Amino acid sequence: MNVIKQVMFDEWRFWQRTKLATLVLIIGAVLTLASVVVNTMTMQAKAHDREHLQEASEARFIEQPDRHPHRMVHYGHYVFRTPSPLSILEPGVDAYTGTAIFLEGHRQNSAMFADQRQSSGMTRFSSLSPAFMLQLILPLLIVLIGYATLTREKEAGTLNIMLTQGVDKSQLIFGKFLALAAGGMVLLLPFVVASVFAWVAGESLLVTVSFIMGYLLYILLWCAIVVCVSASSKRGSASFAALIAIWVVLCMLVPRIGSSAAAAIVPSPGKLEADFAVLDELRKLGDGHNANDPAFEKLKQNMLAQYDVESVEELPINFRGVVAQYSEKKLTDVLNQFAEQRMDDELAQAEIARLFGWLSPTVALRTYSMMVSGTNLETHHRFLREAEILRFDFVQALNRLHQDELDYQTDKDRYKDAANAKAARVDASHWQVLSDFDFVPQAGSVRIQEGLLYLAQLVFWLVLLVILIQQASRRMD
Repeated sequence: MNVIKQVMFDEWRFWQRTKLATLVLIIGAVLTLASVVVNTMTMQAKAHDREHLQEASEARFIEQPDRHPHRMVHYGHYVFRTPSPLSILEPGVDAYTGTAIFLEGHRQNSAMFADQRQSSGMTRFSSLSPAFMLQLILPLLIVLIGYATLTREKEAGTLNIMLTQGVDKSQLIFGKFLALAAGGMVLLLPFVVASVFAWVAGESLLVTVSFIMGYLLYILLWCAIVVCVSASSKRGSASFAALIAIWVVLCMLVPRIGSSAAAAIVPSPGKLEADFAVLDELRKLGDGHNANDPAFEKLKQNMLAQYDVESVEELPINFRGVVAQYSEKKLTDVLNQFAEQRMDDELAQAEIARLFGWLSPTVALRTYSMMVSGTNLETHHRFLREAEILRFDFVQALNRLHQDELDYQTDKDRYKDAANAKAARVDASHWQVLSDFDFVPQAGSVRIQEGLLYLAQLVFWLVLLVILIQQASRRMD
């Protein structure tokens, strides 16, 4: 144990003398800290804005004057999703999907106000998240610090001296690994502090610890990769070139290949194609704004038979409102069918891309990080489904007002003149139809359970690297 500590301290003293490693650590820590501070302040400001906008949206809806109920259906309503506390570190898919939806009748709108959609070109690099820094930049910094950690001893001839003096090769490698891991912990420290703030803000302690442990394991993996390659190389230049190539492959190429392979294996229609397919199905349902549309003839006959009357004018309810409810229900069924198919395709693609975590620890950590923090694709899909339930409920509540509070003939004649238009309005006191929307992340235990497979991918990489280091140790002269 004393030998391992001595090797570790010697490595730190070398970093102090050369200044390069110290400079890299300082730059890395500052970059990580800056990304944490900037991202935290940005997310907190956006959370405040979302809360304010949600209240303002509800107030404006309720404060609308007397109107025809169907006007309120088209007036619509916004809902905003508050991300999980850990989203200050791992924004996940939220940066691409958005966290707000405009709800209105006859349509299912997608989420909006995504940061990456509103930026273009090089401006996207101005909002690097802490998770991105640790997933892509931190491995590169570890490479810069430790690529020559063992090749330096070979080139200087000190390796043979240490071995002849009885220093065990495994102790030497482990000491170098611990020195490099300690440097990685310096880079991780701002991330850990921010995770603690997320816990204080309401995140589960179990989730917070699991989140930190995932990144800790990732740092140890890259330290092991660097030590393994350095132990296997004869020269520092060869070690550096090999490690840069490994970084490019694992951090950039494999994730990109994974997403491209997923899109090729599970192709999905483009937006234009999907929109035309939806419109084609909706045309078969009839025009919900026209109660005389032949598509509603059967509904008309059923209503007449139910109330035992001869015409829609004799019905005790407004047939136009009945048609609006019926049409919205059929339309929503079609929209939900296409929406579920689209989400199934997206999830199938994501699951294929996630399998590439067996080929890249970066993919494994990225998936695990989003799963645990509650910023994954499944969370976005749940947001869409819950928002759609709210949309359908408030639209149908307005359609029921249309049915129960308006006379059929008055409703039919509302476009004839101003007096009829005014008569076909419902009192503003009826606009209390909005349900509270409080989207919360899944329980911490559920998120951790969903991330276990990807934690297993990281453990697989750790076991593989231990084996490779042992083999490199046997071959090391």
